[in-house]
Amino acid sequence: MNLMMLLEMAAGGFGDRVAVGSLNDGLTVKQIFDHAGAAAQRFRSANVENVAMIDIASPSLPVCLFGASWAGLPFVPLNYRLTNQELDVLLERISPSIALMQPETKERISNTLGVHPITRDDLISSSVPEIETSTDWNMDGEDTAILLFTSGTTGEPKAAVLRQRHLVSYILGSVEFMSAGEDEAALISVPPYHIAGIAATLSNLYAGRRVVQLPEFDAAKWVELVRSESVTSAMVVPTMLSRIVDHLVSEGSNSPGLPTLRALSYGGGKMPQPTIETALELLPDTNFVNAYGLTETSSTVALLGPEEHREAFSSSDESVRKRISSVGRPLPTIEVSIRDEEGNELPSDESGEIWVRGEQVSGEYKGLQLTLTEDGWFPTNDGGWLDNEGYLFVTGRIDDVIIKGGQNISPGEIEEVLLQHSAVTDAAAIGVPDQQWGEKIVAAIVLHEEQKVDEEELKSSVKEKLRSNRTPDEIVFLEELPYNETGKLLRRVLKEQLVDLGDGSTV
Repeated sequence: MNLMMLLEMAAGGFGDRVAVGSLNDGLTVKQIFDHAGAAAQRFRSANVENVAMIDIASPSLPVCLFGASWAGLPFVPLNYRLTNQELDVLLERISPSIALMQPETKERISNTLGVHPITRDDLISSSVPEIETSTDWNMDGEDTAILLFTSGTTGEPKAAVLRQRHLVSYILGSVEFMSAGEDEAALISVPPYHIAGIAATLSNLYAGRRVVQLPEFDAAKWVELVRSESVTSAMVVPTMLSRIVDHLVSEGSNSPGLPTLRALSYGGGKMPQPTIETALELLPDTNFVNAYGLTETSSTVALLGPEEHREAFSSSDESVRKRISSVGRPLPTIEVSIRDEEGNELPSDESGEIWVRGEQVSGEYKGLQLTLTEDGWFPTNDGGWLDNEGYLFVTGRIDDVIIKGGQNISPGEIEEVLLQHSAVTDAAAIGVPDQQWGEKIVAAIVLHEEQKVDEEELKSSVKEKLRSNRTPDEIVFLEELPYNETGKLLRRVLKEQLVDLGDGSTV
């Protein structure tokens, strides 16, 4: 199994379709194939061990990705927003390598590293010869396809290993070959170094759907691209959707809406229920999908589909309506289990750690011991529970649990209640040191523009719906919460903002 198998099928089945870019000047599937072949020759001749990418999304992304697989080398997309020192550290770990970067990036990294730079223009030459379909790539599914570095928020970044069989299994198990119509276009606005960006590139190409890229997210530009490129599907993270909704609302009653957008998937973080409900109202003809997955699982492992969104949104049954806050049910190829701290399986409606198992699940980090259990289960470090119909609810990272008075408290359940208040646009609950309780609960709140709310009113709303020990001890109002570009709330950064490390008092 090799990713090149997917590209070879696509080139043979619909090679003349535009794969990435605008209809007028984008690269076709066959051109991606030809450029990947030329890139593979260049990568092999460079005598390197990895193919890195330190660049924004562009048509060079699929060329670099498939070219690396053709050459039998791991593809390693790096976060171009890192500091110079952080980039040097990661590049040293994957040296020797050839790296796609622009001249300004080359100036940022150390010349002593074994890195051979290559630019987009170098990689995609207009004079590349047409390459005959060939299978001189290695079909060993155990070969490393991609190394993705984790964010390293709690220590040194780890390099998640995704082997060829993991990614191919994910695509074959979740995407139907050539299932997209010739008029379909997908807008990708997540960066190349995130698993969602990689998965979207692979799945849309295999389906035959043209990819439109937005390297730097901006709500107004996103809406403009959907309209100008007749985008039919897109993937966003919750913070993006919140800004898109705000932009559409700001256009008022004369807004043309997004008439071509048939499907919108979201994931990468907790979606505030008011945001998705407003989006469903604004875009009634759009099919919404909530996708839950991790880097270590080669992307999506559970989905809440369009009809499930509509059913939950319109239902008067509280247990059904609550499912709009779930991530749906596992894919047919995936098993999900909720376990306690000893690894024992828990019954429905009991919270614990989410474990997953399936062919696409890696659970492997370069240079570290395999994290899979003997029978193939991967403990995700995400907390959650399954209802009696098999819907999965994710409460957040287990490391984020607040321990107050010896009791474990999930920040997610507090945040969910706070976000239901009409004045609140964003909320986060964290634990800060406290001499009496060990930790106390501090809620950071972002209000809608020109909205005000009393602190006690917010505390009361939590107390009414949750047990009293879940009520925030303090509430702090901020202009915004810290997120990374893939929609992940940076709780450590937030805690640093709220806590004076000298005496543990909130500021």
